Amino acid sequence: MPTHTIADHIENHGGRTIVAFKAARLVSCLVLLSLSLVSLVLEETDEQEETADFVSHRTSRQVALCVTYLYTTVLAIVSLASSERVSRTVVPHINTILLFVFGVYFYRDILPLATYNLHPKDLSEGPILWAKISVLFIAGVAIPLLVPRKYTPLDPKNPMPEPNPEQTASILSLVLYFFLDKIVFLAYRIPHLKLDQLPPLADYDYAQYLKTTSFRYLDAFAGKKRHVFFGIIWVYRWRILVMALMCTIMALAPFLSPIGLNRLLSYLENPDEEQTVKPWFWCLFLLIGPLIHSLSFQWYIFVSTHMMVNTTAIITQLVFEHALRIRVKAETGNKAKDAEDPAKKGKTANLQGKMTNLVTTDLSTINEARNILFLVILVPVQIVAAIVFLYQILSWSAFVGMGVMVALFPLPGYVAKLQQAFQKKTMEKTDARVQTVTETINVLRMVKYVFRAFYTNCDQFRYQNDELTWIWRRKLLQLANNTINGVIPVLTMLATFGKLSSFPFCSVLTCCRFIATYVSTLIAKQDLSAAKVFSSMAVFDMLRNQLWFTFYCIRTSVNGKVSLDRLEEFLQTTELLDSFTTKNTPEFLVADEPTSDVIGFRDATFAWSNDEADGTLTPSSRRFLLKIEGELFFKPDCVNLVVGPTGSGKTSLLMALLGEMHFVRSSPSSWYNLPRGEGVAYAAQESWVQNDTIRNNIIFTSPVNEERYKKVLYQCALERDLELFDAGDQTEVGEKGLTLSGGQKARVTLARAIYSNAKIILLDDILAALDVHTAKWIVDKCLRGDLIQGRTVVLVTHNVVLATETAKFVVSLDENLAKEVQKDQEILENAEKEVDSQPVEETKKAGAGKLILAEEIAIGRVSWSALNLFFTGMGGSYTPLFFSVLMGFFLVSEAFITLQTWYLGFWASHYGQGVAVPALKYLGGFSILLFGGILLAAGHFLFFTLGSFRASRTIHKQLVESVLGTTLRWLDVTPASRIITRSTQDISAIDGGVPDALQALLEITVAVLTKFFAVVLFAPISFFGGVLVGLIGGMCGRIYLASQLSVKREMSNAKAPVLAHFGATMAGLVSVRAYGAQDALIQTSMNRIDQLSRATRIFSNLNRWITVRSDVLGGLFASTTAIYVVYFQHQRPFNVGFILVMALGFAEMILYWVRVYNMFEIQGNSLERLVQYTTIEQEPKPTKAGVPPAYWPSSGSLSVDNLSARYSPDGPKVLEDVSFNIKSGERVGVVGRTGSGKSSLTLSLLRCIFTDGEVYYDNIPTSTLNLDALRSSITIIPQVPELLVGTLRSNLDPFEQVDDATLNDALRAAGLSALQDEMEEGRLTLDSEISAGGGNLSVGQRQIIALARAIVRGSKLMILDEATSAIDYKTDAVIQKSLRELSSDTTLFTVAHRLQTIMDADKIMVLDAGRVVEFDTPKTLLQNKDGLLHALVEESGDKEVLYKMAQA
Repeated sequence: MPTHTIADHIENHGGRTIVAFKAARLVSCLVLLSLSLVSLVLEETDEQEETADFVSHRTSRQVALCVTYLYTTVLAIVSLASSERVSRTVVPHINTILLFVFGVYFYRDILPLATYNLHPKDLSEGPILWAKISVLFIAGVAIPLLVPRKYTPLDPKNPMPEPNPEQTASILSLVLYFFLDKIVFLAYRIPHLKLDQLPPLADYDYAQYLKTTSFRYLDAFAGKKRHVFFGIIWVYRWRILVMALMCTIMALAPFLSPIGLNRLLSYLENPDEEQTVKPWFWCLFLLIGPLIHSLSFQWYIFVSTHMMVNTTAIITQLVFEHALRIRVKAETGNKAKDAEDPAKKGKTANLQGKMTNLVTTDLSTINEARNILFLVILVPVQIVAAIVFLYQILSWSAFVGMGVMVALFPLPGYVAKLQQAFQKKTMEKTDARVQTVTETINVLRMVKYVFRAFYTNCDQFRYQNDELTWIWRRKLLQLANNTINGVIPVLTMLATFGKLSSFPFCSVLTCCRFIATYVSTLIAKQDLSAAKVFSSMAVFDMLRNQLWFTFYCIRTSVNGKVSLDRLEEFLQTTELLDSFTTKNTPEFLVADEPTSDVIGFRDATFAWSNDEADGTLTPSSRRFLLKIEGELFFKPDCVNLVVGPTGSGKTSLLMALLGEMHFVRSSPSSWYNLPRGEGVAYAAQESWVQNDTIRNNIIFTSPVNEERYKKVLYQCALERDLELFDAGDQTEVGEKGLTLSGGQKARVTLARAIYSNAKIILLDDILAALDVHTAKWIVDKCLRGDLIQGRTVVLVTHNVVLATETAKFVVSLDENLAKEVQKDQEILENAEKEVDSQPVEETKKAGAGKLILAEEIAIGRVSWSALNLFFTGMGGSYTPLFFSVLMGFFLVSEAFITLQTWYLGFWASHYGQGVAVPALKYLGGFSILLFGGILLAAGHFLFFTLGSFRASRTIHKQLVESVLGTTLRWLDVTPASRIITRSTQDISAIDGGVPDALQALLEITVAVLTKFFAVVLFAPISFFGGVLVGLIGGMCGRIYLASQLSVKREMSNAKAPVLAHFGATMAGLVSVRAYGAQDALIQTSMNRIDQLSRATRIFSNLNRWITVRSDVLGGLFASTTAIYVVYFQHQRPFNVGFILVMALGFAEMILYWVRVYNMFEIQGNSLERLVQYTTIEQEPKPTKAGVPPAYWPSSGSLSVDNLSARYSPDGPKVLEDVSFNIKSGERVGVVGRTGSGKSSLTLSLLRCIFTDGEVYYDNIPTSTLNLDALRSSITIIPQVPELLVGTLRSNLDPFEQVDDATLNDALRAAGLSALQDEMEEGRLTLDSEISAGGGNLSVGQRQIIALARAIVRGSKLMILDEATSAIDYKTDAVIQKSLRELSSDTTLFTVAHRLQTIMDADKIMVLDAGRVVEFDTPKTLLQNKDGLLHALVEESGDKEVLYKMAQA
C-alpha cells in the first residue's frame, strides 16, 4: 500500500488552514473539559454551604458537561486524525453539540443581563463561567463560521486548476461576502479590471454542466415534453426551497424594529412604571432586526441571482440548439391569413428578430420574474404577522383595516390582467423594431447606397414610436392605479397616520390604515399614543412597502409569463426539419427502400413548409413544389452537373437532398436518400464565411493536415490572393467576409468543402462570381484534381460551357439547356494552353491580420458626455429649466411626506392631557398633506416620464443617423452584432432602465437629505453620526463602484460575442447542418456563454457585498441614535418617535442611495456605449454649398482624372492614378481578374471609400456634392443583391411614387417575364411578399429585382457590379437587350466576369492591380494579340461567339 506523509494528510483535509482550525477546535474542547473538571471539583468543596439536593443537582450538571466535552474531544481527535471522508461526517456533529451547549449558557447567563430583575443562574462558578462561555463561543460559533470549506470538484477526474473563491469560502465569508474582498480591492487599485482577472467560473456554473443537468427537463428532444416553466421549477427545486426559507425569515425579521420602537416609546411615556427589560435591549432590536432581514434578503438575492445567471446560460443555449433544428425558410407570413388570425402571424413573422429578443429582452424579463416567491410566501406570512402585531397595539380595529385590504386586493389582479395585455403588445412592437434593426444592419451597405433617407426618416422611428406608445400606455395604467389607490382614502375622509414612502404614490394599505385608525379613534374612543402611532405606523409602512413590492412582483411575473409563453411557443410551434418532427409517421409502406449508398430521389415531392393548411405556399404566397417524377440517382465518385434557368429549382434540389425542404410523401414508392456516413460538404451560392481567419474558415471543423491544406489553396486559386494580404491566411475576413471580394469568398467556401474529408460534395453555383481565368482554373485544377477523385460531386451552375467537360452525369431542369450541353462539349474539344501558377514561397507576414477591433471599454466612472447625452435628451433646449422644475416637484413632495409623519405624532401627543381632542380637525389637516403629496407625486411622475420619452426618441434618432452616416471602413471593422446590441439591448435600457434608475436616484437623494436634516433638527449631535456613516458609506461605495463598473462593462461586452455567434450560425445554418458541424458550434456557444456567466456572477455578487455593509452601518446609526435620545436627551415621546422613524429611514436609505447611484451608473454603461456609436467617424454631412443645380444631372457623362482610392486613410491604395472619359449614353464594360479593383472602382465613384483625384459627373466634381445628392443620382446594383422585408412593390418603390404599370415595365425589362414565361405557377407579382434579405427567392431572382429597382430610379448613370452573375444565359441576354434599349443619355457602367455580358459594349475597360491597363472598343482591344482582353477571350470556351459580338 502507498505510504501517506503528514503533508499528504493535510492536503487531503483541505490544506493547512482547515487543519489549523480543526486543531483549534480540539484545543478548545480540551480547555472546556479542563474547566468543567475544575468546576466539578469546586462544587464538592461547597457541599457544607448548600443543601444536599441542590448540590446534587449542580454536581450532576457538571458531570454531564464533563461527559459532553469528553465526547466532543474524542470527536475532534477523530476529525483531525481520520480520513477526510470520516471527518466530513464527524465535524457537523461536533458543531451541533457545541452550539447547543452555547445556546443553553446564553439563555441562562447572558440574556438575564438585559433585565432589571433577573440574574445569571451559574454565577456561582465565578470567573470560570465567563471563561467557559468565551471558549464555547470560539469552538461552537467562531470556528464553524470562520473555517474555510474544502473544494470538492463535481468531476473528481477533472478538478478545476483554481477553484472559485465562493467554493472554498467560510460560512461567515459567504454570508458577509468577504470572499469578494480581493477582487473588489484589486479593481479599486487598477484603472480597469479585465475579464481574465476575474475569479474563474465555478464548475457548477459551466454551460456544459448546466446543459447536462437541465436539458432533460426543458428540451423536448432530450427528455419528457412539458411546459418550460415547470421544467425550470424542477431544475431549481432545491434552490427554491432555500429561497422559500429565506422569504419566511425576511417576513418575520422586520417586526423586531417596531417591537423595539414600541417598547422604547412606552418606556418614555411611562417612566414611573416598573420595567422588566432595560431600554438598551430594545435599542439593539433596531440593529438586530434590520441585520437579520438584510442577511436573509441578501442570501435570497445571492441564490436567486445565481439562478438567474444559470437560467441565462440554459435558455440561451436552449434557444441556440433549438434554432439549429429550424427549417430555413423565409419568414414573412401570409397577409390574408394573418388578417384572419393575427396570433398566427407571430409564429412566422419576424422570426430572426424574435430569436434575438428571446435571448435578450425576454430572457431579462424571465429573470426579473424570479421573485414570484414573494407573492406566495413573504406577503402572506408578513400579513399574518402584521395582524397579530396590530391586534396587540390597536385591538380589534386592526381586523377592520385588514379586511378592507383583503376586499380591495382583487384590484391588483385586474391591473395585472391589463398589464399582461399591454406587455404582450409591447413585446410584439419590440420584436418588430428588433427585426427592422437587424435587417437594416444586415443590409446597411445597400441602405447607404439606395435608401438612406428612407430608413433615416421612416421605418426605424415608426417602429420605435409604436413601441413607446405601448410603454406610455403601461405608464398611464400604473399612474391611474396608484393614484386611485391614493385618492380613495382622501375622498372617504378617513383618518390615518403614517407617511408615504419615497415611492410616488400610496397603495391600498394606506386606505386600510385610514380605516383601522378611524375605527380605533372615533368609534372605539381609544386614545392614541406615540408608542401606538409610531410602532403601528412602522408596521403599516412595512406592509405598504411590501404591497407595493407585490404590485411590482405581479407586474414582473405577468411580464415573465408573457416571455415564458413566447419561449414555449418558439420551442413548440416553430417549424422544424422533418428529421426532428414527431409528425413524420409514414402514410405509406415504402416500396423498394433505397440502399444506404444511393444518392437521389424517386417520385419525390418537396415543399418549403409543412403547414397543414397548404404546405406548398412559400411565405411570399407563391405556390412552389419541387416534383421529381420517376427516379433521379446521382452517379457516385464523379462530378454530377445540375443545370437550368434562373428560378427553376436547382438550389431547391440541393436543399431537398440535404433534408432542408419538407418531404411530401405522395405514393408508396416515394423516397429520397443522402448517405451521410462518410460526410457531406456543401458550398452555398451565397458564400458563408465566419468572422475568423481565412485559414480557420477553410479548415472549419476538419482535422489539420498541412499538406492537404496547401494543395487546397493551390487548386482553389487562393495562393495569389493570400499574397495580397499582409497576414496571409491569418487575415480576418470580417463579418460576412467583408475583406474578401465575391470571388474570393466563393473560393474560400469551395476550399472548405474540398478540404473536408466528406465523401459527398454539394456545390451551388460556385463559378458565378469568378472571372474566366479563375473559373477555368477551378474546373481544371480543382474539379479535375486529385482531391476530388473518389468523391461524389453535385455541381449546380449556369456556366455550362466550362463545367460540362468535367461532368459524367447531367441533370437538366430545362430541355433547351440539355441540348446546349452537347453543343458546349463540342466547343471545348480544343483545349486551351494553361500556365500553372507557381507555388508561393512561404514568407513571414508582417501584419497581424486583425480586422475586427476589440470593443472599446470605458475606464473609470461614467463620463459626463454619456450622462449629458441623456440629460439634454430629456430637457431639450431647456435642460436647466426642466431639471429645476423636476427637483422642485421632488423637494415639495418629500416635504409633504415628512410633515405627515411629524403631524401624526403631534396629533397623538394631545391625547392623555385630560381634554377632548378634535379628531376631525387633525383629520382635515392630515388629509390636506396627503392629498397634496399625491398630486405632487403624480405631477413629477408625468413630468419625468415625458422627459424620458423625449430622451429615448432623441438618442435613438442620433444612433440611427450616426450608423447610417458612417464610413464603410468603420462598418468593416465593427461586427454587426455590436451595432445590433446597441440598437436593441442598450436602447431598451434607455427606454426603461436608465430613466427608472435616474428617477429612483433623484427621489432617494431628496428623501435622504430630508430625513437627515429632520433628525439633526431635533438631535443636533446626530449630525456627526450621519456624516460619519455618510463618509464610511461613501468610501465603501467608491471602492464598490470601481469594481462594479469594470465588471459591468466586461459583462456588456461579453454579451455581444454570444449574439454574434448566434447570428453567424443562423446565417450559415444550411452549411452548418450539411457539414454536421452542430456539435462544434454548440461547444463554441457554450464557451462564449461561460465567459458571459463569469462576469455576470461577479457582477451580481458585488451588489451583495455593498448591501450587507450598508445595512450594518445603517443599523448601527439607528440603534446608536436611539440610545442617545433615550439616555442623553429629554425629548417629548412623539418627538423621539419622529426622530427614530427618521433615523431608521435615513439608515435604510443612506447606503441604499449608494446602491441606487451605482445602479444608475451601471445603467449609464448603456449611455457610454451609445455615445461611442454617436461619435464614430462620419461621411461628410450635407451642406448648402453641396446642393447641385436643379437640372443636374442632365446627362450621364463621366470623367475620371488621376483617381486613387483606399479603404482607410492609412491603408494601401486599391486604385492608383485611374483616368478615363465616358460619354453620356455609352455602355462600358469593366473586366479584370479577381481582386483587380473592379468593385473598388464602383465604390469610389459613389465616394464610399477614401479617394484622391477628381471625378466629374455631368461636368460637376463629385467631391463638391452632398453624398445624398450624388448617390441618389447614381444607381448601383451591388454584387450581392439585398432586398427588404415587404412586398415586391415596396422593394421597387419604397417612397410609393411610381404607378404599377411603370413597375411592371421595369420588371419586364429586367428579365422577369422571360424567366416566368414557361412557369405555370409561382409567378412573382408586385404583391408577392419578400422576406428579409430576399431569403424566399433564388439569388438570380434577387438580381432581377435589384436590376428592376435600378431601372425604376431612372438614373443617368447606372453601375452594375456583377449584377447578373447568378442568372442563366438566356435571361441574361434578355436583360442586356433591355439595357441597350434604355434612354440614349443613360450611361451603363457594367462590371462582369461573363464576357458575353459586356462584349457588345461601346467600350471595355480592363483593370489589373488597381490600374487601367486597357480601355477602348472591344474590336480594337481584340486586335492587340498581347492584350489582357484578348487573353481572356481566347481562354473562354465560347470565344467564337465573343468575336462575333465584338465585330458586330
